[in-house]
Amino acid sequence: MFAPAYLDWNATTPLDPVVREAMLPWLEMRYGNASSRHEYGRQARAAIDEARAKVAAAVGAHQTEVIFTSGGSEANNLFIKGAASVQKPGTVAVSAIEHPCVREPARQLRRSGWTLREIAVDGEGRIDADDWRAVLAARPALVSVMAANNETGVLQDIAALAREARSSGAWFHSDAVQALGKVGLDFRALGVHAMTLSAHKIGGPLGAGALVVDKRVELAPLIAGGGQERGLRSGTENVAAIVGFGVACERAVSRRDGEAVRLAALRDRVEAALPAWGAKVFSAGAARLPNTSFFAVEGIDGETLVGKLDRAGFACASGSACSSADPEPSHALLAMGVSPELARGALRVSLGRDTTAEEVERFVATFGRIVGELKNLAAIAV
Repeated sequence: MFAPAYLDWNATTPLDPVVREAMLPWLEMRYGNASSRHEYGRQARAAIDEARAKVAAAVGAHQTEVIFTSGGSEANNLFIKGAASVQKPGTVAVSAIEHPCVREPARQLRRSGWTLREIAVDGEGRIDADDWRAVLAARPALVSVMAANNETGVLQDIAALAREARSSGAWFHSDAVQALGKVGLDFRALGVHAMTLSAHKIGGPLGAGALVVDKRVELAPLIAGGGQERGLRSGTENVAAIVGFGVACERAVSRRDGEAVRLAALRDRVEAALPAWGAKVFSAGAARLPNTSFFAVEGIDGETLVGKLDRAGFACASGSACSSADPEPSHALLAMGVSPELARGALRVSLGRDTTAEEVERFVATFGRIVGELKNLAAIAV
C-alpha cells in the first residue's frame, strides 16, 4: 500500500501505540456509564478521574480545573460563548491569526451586541505591541490569544499578555492546542483564566479535548443535560478517548524536551535547503515551535505543490487542516502583511515523533526537483 511520508503533524498525529493499548479495555469489556452507581460505572468514573489528573499535571493545573470536551473547537467555543453568556455585552478581542474555532464564535457574539476587536500582529506573526496597548485601553471583557500558531508555529509571550490583560480587567484565554507536548505549559505560571487542549495533536485519539479553566471564572454551558463536567459539558463521557487523552499527555510531556531538540534540527535542515529554490520562510525571526516550517516560493501555487508532493510520497499541507476547503490564502499570513500572491504559495511542513532524518533528506531533494520542474514550465509558458 502506498503510504506517503507523513509531514503534517500539526493537522493530526497517528495514535501512539501505548495510548491505543490503554484505550482498548474501554472499547471492549469495560463499557460502564460513568454516571452509573454500580461497579461498571464506578470503574469508568475512576478512569476518568485518573485521566483528568494526568491532563492537569501536563499543564500545571489542578484536576478540578479540567473540563473534558469533544476537542479543541468545542473547548474554544465553550470559553468564548460561555463567558460572554454570563456578562453584559462588551468587547471581545482576539488576535488576527487565531484559528477559525476562535475567530468564528467571536464574530457570532456581535449578534448579541458584542464588539469584536482583532489584535494586529507584526510581520513575524507576533502580537503588535502598539495595537495591544490600544486594545487594552478599550477595556475588553474577553481576550483570546493562541499560544502557538498552527501554521507558522510562532509562539506568543502568553504570560506577559495575560498579566496585562488581567490588569485591565479582562478574562484571558489561550488556545494551546499546538503548544501542548512541544513546549512547556504551566497554567498557573502563565496566569491565564482558561486554556484549550486537544488529544489528537499529541498522539491521542480524535474526539477528546479539554478546557482548563480557573474555577473563579463563571461560564454558561454550551450543552445542557445531565450535568457532567461540573455542569459545564453535559453528555455521557467518551471514557476510552478520555483515558487515551490522559496517557497521551503523560507520554508527550515525558519526551517533550528531547523531541524538541531533535525536531528543531530536522526543521532547520529543511529550511537550510530552501534558499536555493528561492523560498521564503515565514516568521523565521520569531520564536517558533521546534517542529514547524511555513514557507513559499514566489510564483508557485501551494495547492499545486501539495498535490505533486503527495504523489511523490510526502504528505504536507498548504495551511490549516480545518480551513483546507477554503481557497483563500492564509488569513494569518495576510495579517502579517504577506501579499496574497505569495500567501497562496504557502506550504507547511510539520514534523513529529516518527519523522526520520532520511525522510527529511528525501523531502528536501524531492521539493527541489518539483520546484525546478514548475519553474521550467512557467518559463516555457512565458
